[in-house]
Amino acid sequence: MNKNILKEIWISEEKSAHIKGWDFSHIGGRFTEETDLPWDYEKIIRSYLKSDFSMLDIDTGGGEFLLSLHHPFHNTSATEGYLPNVNLCKKKLLPLGINFYEMNQYNKMPFDDNSFEIIINRHGNYDVAELYRTLKQKGIFITEQVGDENDRELINLLLPNTPRPFPKANLKAQTKLFLRQGFKVLRGEEAFRLIKFFDTGALVWFAKIIEWEFPDFSVERCFDRLLEAEDILRKNGSIDGTIHRYLIIAQK
Repeated sequence: MNKNILKEIWISEEKSAHIKGWDFSHIGGRFTEETDLPWDYEKIIRSYLKSDFSMLDIDTGGGEFLLSLHHPFHNTSATEGYLPNVNLCKKKLLPLGINFYEMNQYNKMPFDDNSFEIIINRHGNYDVAELYRTLKQKGIFITEQVGDENDRELINLLLPNTPRPFPKANLKAQTKLFLRQGFKVLRGEEAFRLIKFFDTGALVWFAKIIEWEFPDFSVERCFDRLLEAEDILRKNGSIDGTIHRYLIIAQK
């Protein structure tokens, strides 16, 4: 395909890179990831969760996953810091009676000591000391996180020599933090799996959304690199990278 036509397509993808919640449906069918993680985050939460437990979801996104748990609303709290999601949560969660707070200060959460039996967090931020403070005795924290080696092949393809944004985001380093705080780590696992893009435009959209991994990415700046990605796609049928995930279940 003509380079100018490709550039127009990719710029169009770049301009459309906006989401509410954590909705990747725009590139649905055009990429794949997390199809074979060795754990099921939802099943794990359900195995610990009881209807009379007070639960907090930190960085709830648009609240989609939280609502799928069908936990009693009066026992449910949530926080979010990304403004478009904050506005969405205010409209969606507050009318249900869910205790929702806008929050960007993870080291100063707006909750009393010993407030929760269970705190969950998927791909969000947390402060280990605040988790310990706000959990009740024997309370459980469950998190699935994106590791520091996530998407490195893709990042190096588009933006060579970009440093890792969160170098301590891995199972070994985080386990040490939890143990040092006084938690008992009940379970810790780490996984590396394929992520595949089936068209370069989907990669453009993805890189623009995941701006902390692809800082200052733009079609204009990375056009020659995107052409290399297009060549890889034509040769191999996909542009491949590796995702890095880890799971921690910790008890106070």
